[in-house]
Amino acid sequence: MPFRFLLYLQPVRYFSIPRLDGTYIYPSITSVPKELLQRFTPDASYTSKNAREYDVVWQAVHAGFVGGDTFYTHFEKLPIKDEYVFIRSYFSAVWSWYVLLIRLFSFKHPIAEVNGFRYAQRVQKQQLANKALMHSNFTSFESRLVTSKPLVSIIIPTLNRYEYLRDVLKDLEKQTYPYFEVIVVDQSDDFSTKFYEEFNLKIKLIHQKEKALWLARNTAIEVSKADLLLFFDDDSRVKEDWIFQHLKCLDYFQADGSSGVSLSTVGDAIPEHYSYFRVADQLDTGNVLVKKSVFKEIGLYDRQFEKQRMGDGEFGMRMYINGFTNISNPFASRVHLKVGTGGLRQMGSWDAFRTNKIFAPRPIPSVLCFFRRYFGDKRAVFALLKSVPPSIIPYRFKKNRKLLLLGIFVSIFLMPIICIQVAISWRKASKKLHEGPLIQTLD
Repeated sequence: MPFRFLLYLQPVRYFSIPRLDGTYIYPSITSVPKELLQRFTPDASYTSKNAREYDVVWQAVHAGFVGGDTFYTHFEKLPIKDEYVFIRSYFSAVWSWYVLLIRLFSFKHPIAEVNGFRYAQRVQKQQLANKALMHSNFTSFESRLVTSKPLVSIIIPTLNRYEYLRDVLKDLEKQTYPYFEVIVVDQSDDFSTKFYEEFNLKIKLIHQKEKALWLARNTAIEVSKADLLLFFDDDSRVKEDWIFQHLKCLDYFQADGSSGVSLSTVGDAIPEHYSYFRVADQLDTGNVLVKKSVFKEIGLYDRQFEKQRMGDGEFGMRMYINGFTNISNPFASRVHLKVGTGGLRQMGSWDAFRTNKIFAPRPIPSVLCFFRRYFGDKRAVFALLKSVPPSIIPYRFKKNRKLLLLGIFVSIFLMPIICIQVAISWRKASKKLHEGPLIQTLD
């Protein structure tokens, strides 16, 4: 990664490691168009040329620049002062304190760390969203892909959510792009073929007795005859141009995936970067269009994540390291209701780090398996340090910063129990790593 201190704040982000060809997502400074260089002017406090250049390309990627002819294959070590300047430039001040404490407890040189920390205190946080590339010509772009009328398979696994699935299918009936089929893999206890008769849609219905999310999606991929696969959840709502905007994005950026943003009704606040196009650093199978050719090259979803979490994150990671382009698409948004019953909620917990029982593993073992498989044990530990304390607070309060801060303090008192939960998760994750992935190929 261009700045080492990102290890503490974003230890398990896709972009922090190189792809299989040895390159990072960050284009060399010469690959950034000259007209954009002034837009991404770094803070004047940087002491080294390398830091200024790394800052520019970091800004460019995270503000929506897609492309480049050449990419970084390694990054030079930067002065400690520059590392703290970067953290203060793009993260809240509390995170520079967080980094300082970790560095001091890691027995780094205390005088150098404190001097670097104090040097960066005058740096003002930049609002990266204000520099975002809006791709204004996207609106008027005439997509040849859309006019070629390709068949799209919309894949929906469902489990005990007919009430919400009805609204999902009604939204699909209103789509302006008509060349699609719907593949529903129904795992409901009260499975009903009659339910689907009321919809004016081309539905391929698969009754799956086993309650297994990734098996359902993999089965639908194998059944589909389309070259474009659009994954959707059974508790979401979309606008009439949802399919159209996914196709247009795929064509405009010549991408392999279009990740529509998810606007949740509970949980975290909506990130600022959801308002503009950018290279996606995550993949959400509740709203993403992927070329079937991607699955043919890197395999289906890993069933090792069955009835747990991070299966879509793992597939997104495989897309990234294999050099496929996935675009975060603000025009193909969905409202995610995050219904409290049915679906994966019935098989697991609300999210990756919150547990249902006092001695249940924290985080979900599949999550820790993903972290360790792709980023190593050291980064997995940093991910735990950053993510476990806030998870003490219930999911519905994730937007409340005061309660999240309270969760950090509460976790100190609950440390013995938390350590046991993490140890259980680590052991189970180790078993998964030993067993290896369960990834089927697609002919």
